[in-house]
Amino acid sequence: MNRDAVIGFCERLGRATVHWLDEIGFSAHLLGECLYWLVAGRRRRQPVRLWAIFQQAREIGVDALPILTVLTFTIGVMLAIQGIYSLRAFGAESRVATGIALSVVREFSSLITGILVAGRSGSALAARLGTMKINQEIDALTVMGIEPVRYLVAPPLVAMTLMVPLLTMWSHLVALSAAGLYVSHDLEITFGAYISQVIEALRLTDLFHGLAKSVIFAILITLVGVVNGASVTGGAEGVGRMTTRSVVHAISAIVITDMIFAFAVTR
Repeated sequence: MNRDAVIGFCERLGRATVHWLDEIGFSAHLLGECLYWLVAGRRRRQPVRLWAIFQQAREIGVDALPILTVLTFTIGVMLAIQGIYSLRAFGAESRVATGIALSVVREFSSLITGILVAGRSGSALAARLGTMKINQEIDALTVMGIEPVRYLVAPPLVAMTLMVPLLTMWSHLVALSAAGLYVSHDLEITFGAYISQVIEALRLTDLFHGLAKSVIFAILITLVGVVNGASVTGGAEGVGRMTTRSVVHAISAIVITDMIFAFAVTR
């Protein structure tokens, strides 16, 4: 590798690192400004609009229930099938309910819900803000004296933070119920006995583990969508490019955060 190639590689790496740090700083600024308007907006006579929060909550939460139900039902059955198959080799298939309960509540529900919301609502947020930027609608809001962060970012952030944990709770119920149906049929036990084993295996800390991650995922999805939407350039092609980038970055952030969170709370 010659000298020019090494210099070129280092330059590209440095530019990418600076750009990455700049996006992290912008995300932190957005989060701080959202919290400011949530607390001081009414005093400044620019409160965060409740109807906008309700509208975003419906789009993020209620409209996502059908596809989330199908996905989590399938995952619950899959976990039951694989769990029974794996434990049967050790003659311990009767303990499959414990493994399913911990896997669903601590990991799978929050992870699948976060990925689904990132692909569905995070991308929509990035596309909407990107289109508004291309059409100079965000500049128009500023000219009219309306704070763009309060008007465009705070409502989806609040709605996302509320709805993702609720969707995660729904995922718990659907996945555990689906797994229970298969387990009760395959192992010839009653559904009530399966539920008793699940309740015995779980603790409140397990529930809080999954819900705490879902709140973090909600904040990450919103900030990634807003940052990518605000970075759109180049017309419709740029909107599509940044929408795709938003989904990739949000899912990557969710998976990495999940790994770090799991490592930190199990030490």
